[in-house]
Amino acid sequence: MTDTAARLLRLLSLLQMPREWPGSELAERLGVTDRTVRRDVDRLRELGYPVVAAMGATGGYRLTAGSALPPLVLDEEEAVAVAVGLRVATGQAVAGIEDASVRALTKLEQVLPAPLRRRVRTVGSAVAVRVGDGPTVDPEVLTVLAAAVTNRERLRFGYRDAAGTVSRRHAEPRGVVASGRRWYLVAYDLDRDAWRSYRADRVEDPRATGARIATRELPAADPADYVAGRRTDWGTPEYRAEVSIDAPLARVAGRLGEEPGTLVADSATTCRLTGTRDDDPAWLAARLATLGVAFRLHDTPELAAHLRDIAARLTDALTPPHR
Repeated sequence: MTDTAARLLRLLSLLQMPREWPGSELAERLGVTDRTVRRDVDRLRELGYPVVAAMGATGGYRLTAGSALPPLVLDEEEAVAVAVGLRVATGQAVAGIEDASVRALTKLEQVLPAPLRRRVRTVGSAVAVRVGDGPTVDPEVLTVLAAAVTNRERLRFGYRDAAGTVSRRHAEPRGVVASGRRWYLVAYDLDRDAWRSYRADRVEDPRATGARIATRELPAADPADYVAGRRTDWGTPEYRAEVSIDAPLARVAGRLGEEPGTLVADSATTCRLTGTRDDDPAWLAARLATLGVAFRLHDTPELAAHLRDIAARLTDALTPPHR
């Protein structure tokens, strides 16, 4: 790295601190003249960094928010903190954040030095975040899948089906999709000569081969649309849900999962859940039981069975032990 480039990175690192820097202090820290500082600030502005200067005895330079996001400079501790945070965020049930977290984590881990990557994995493995009863995915798996998509590389991985049988797959990845409470890999299966969607929580030991993928037409507008139309590939049985709930729609919304299924208001004080769902009926039964309001099932045997099981366990818990 040239002296000028190294100095610009150092200057940028200083300006990213939330304070105003007198030019003389910056010059002293960088070991240059005030004139060189002014030239370096002009270079940063040309690169898109919004550096403003305040005149006067108490004036100085500071970095402000701009109309575009320029590259950030992180020190080692900051890089580890951001990477660990992104690994945790990949499993959060916050709409829209999962995909962005995986993309950002993929970019960051590709440039982290090996010692920092090890620190991120060590810290990340010690952080436990409970976000629900759905299947969990190792962020390491997600970043490998996402990197293969970005780099247009073929993948080899083990895949465990609903019965627990593991088979080896050789595929050309097209996209990684967060849908509902699950992650999916959309890829062209080279051995089966067909497009497939794989549940990421069933993907084991994925490895990019380095071989470039071919140009193929996906039978959908994009990977997300393909996943939405391929529920039979997911290995999760569908069931019909129809539940009347004695609570306003606003109180229930967001507490019973995402699509498929429709939650509508029946009145100002009641609502109804209807539609075909592809999640685990035990998950929905548990959510209904914790709403804290009365509800009634309508011809939903899968939910009824799990609610009976919950009721039996609660009854057992309240039964005094025999002496």
